[in-house]
Amino acid sequence: MELDFIDISRPRSEQAPVRRRPAPQRRPVNRQAQRKAVQKRRAAYRRKRRLLKGVILLLEICFILLLCFLLYRLVRSFSGGESFVQTFSSNREIIRQNKAEKPEMTEEFLTVNPYSRPGIELPKVKNIFVHYTANQGTTAAQNRSYFENLGITGETSASAHFVIGYEGKIIQCIPLQEIAYAVKGRNYDSVSIECCYLSEDGKFTDATYQSLLKLCAWLMREYKLTPDDLRRHYDEGGKLCPLYYAEHEEAWEQLKQDVEETILNTEAVFG
Repeated sequence: MELDFIDISRPRSEQAPVRRRPAPQRRPVNRQAQRKAVQKRRAAYRRKRRLLKGVILLLEICFILLLCFLLYRLVRSFSGGESFVQTFSSNREIIRQNKAEKPEMTEEFLTVNPYSRPGIELPKVKNIFVHYTANQGTTAAQNRSYFENLGITGETSASAHFVIGYEGKIIQCIPLQEIAYAVKGRNYDSVSIECCYLSEDGKFTDATYQSLLKLCAWLMREYKLTPDDLRRHYDEGGKLCPLYYAEHEEAWEQLKQDVEETILNTEAVFG
């Protein structure tokens, strides 16, 4: 870069004119573009605020629903004047008093096969599930044969530890030390009972009902369970099984109460 020097020894009039670099020109300011950029930033900020408010509102709704659910459970525990502590004590008393004996039954274990008796160990039992055969008018022996034939046909996987006939006969199909294919996702911690029926609405005959009460009472003694641990297939996935007791809640609650009375009556007999 060349520099211009001024000779100060010569008069100003005789000195050569100084070349000055032109000042840089400023670009014209686009006010409209600036306003649009500011508006865009503000709009983005407002969207973020609305999103944040929506998330906070959703969390508040979830918290309120959870609070309502806990309150509902608390109120239920006190319904009928019975507190949660009393319920817990009552269940412990039922377990302690349960002296139900094993009801009369026939052991006709299925042949070990991949479809109805896989021979897999049942590590624990948390619940007892009640089912209906969904095959009106069939006997316990016929339903047991159906499970047995699955080992040949392989058309599906299904079975139960027990089948109760409409005349009250109990057939044990699977040893209690092994799982049955009865409730998807719960086969490894439950025992299942299939019940035959004659009525189109799926209601059990009195003979089936009485055998079911005795069988449940004995199983509860074996596994130290209470009527609160009794489940319908309907309670695990929503399948209408057993049909009548899935569609009539009061009948199901009565069944559990009758199981409890059966347990307490054994205490009165053997106590």
